Amino acid sequence: MSLTVTVLFAVLLHGGVTLASDPDPVRDFCIANTDSATDIPCKNSSDATVEDFIFSGIKSHGKFSETGLASIPVNVNNFPGLNTLGVSLVRADFEAGGVNVPHFHPRATEVAYVLEGKIYSGFVDTQNRVFAKVLEKGEVMVFPRGLVHFQMNVGDKPATILGSFNSENPGLMRIPTAVFGCGIKEELLEKAFGLSVKDISKGRKNLHLC
Repeated sequence: MSLTVTVLFAVLLHGGVTLASDPDPVRDFCIANTDSATDIPCKNSSDATVEDFIFSGIKSHGKFSETGLASIPVNVNNFPGLNTLGVSLVRADFEAGGVNVPHFHPRATEVAYVLEGKIYSGFVDTQNRVFAKVLEKGEVMVFPRGLVHFQMNVGDKPATILGSFNSENPGLMRIPTAVFGCGIKEELLEKAFGLSVKDISKGRKNLHLC
C-alpha cells in the first residue's frame, strides 16, 4: 500500500470516528424490546403499530424541583421507538428564577429552542471561556457535546425550552451532584475548592445529596 493511500485511509478513518454519534441503524426501525423475559433486543417488526412511534408524555410540564426546573426526558429509556435512531429530546420548564444547574451530556450535542420566556443560556469550553446570552422566544442555542452548560429563567413569567440531541440516550451529569455527592472524600473537596468541612456539609444538605 503506497504512503499516499495509507495516509488517505487514516484520514478517512479518523474523520469517520470523530464525526460519529450513535451507530447508524441497519434496519428501518428496532423498537426496543422491554420484555425482561427475553434477551431479544428488538420487538418483532410485524407486531409494530403506530403507537410504538408516538410519545405523549410532554404535553404538560413535569414536577418542579427546588431549583425551579421541571424536565421530562424523551429518550430510549421511556420511548422504545427511538432505539437505534440516534435522536432524543427533553422538555424543560422553568419557574420565574428557575435554574438548570451546570451539567453536560457525555454522548450528545444539544440544540435548545426557547418555546416561551427569557432564558440566560450558555456553555463553557475547554479553555474556560464562557459563551452566554439571554435567549428569547423563538431563538436557538447549541451546546457542543460534552461541554458544561447551564440555563436560568431571567423573566418574570414561566419559561419553556425544548432540547434535541443527536443520541438516543445522551446521558446527564449534573455538576453539583457529581462533585458534592457522597462519593468524594471531604479532604479532597476542601483542597480543591478552599471550603471547610462545615461548608461542604452545609452544601450537601442544601442540595439534598447526603
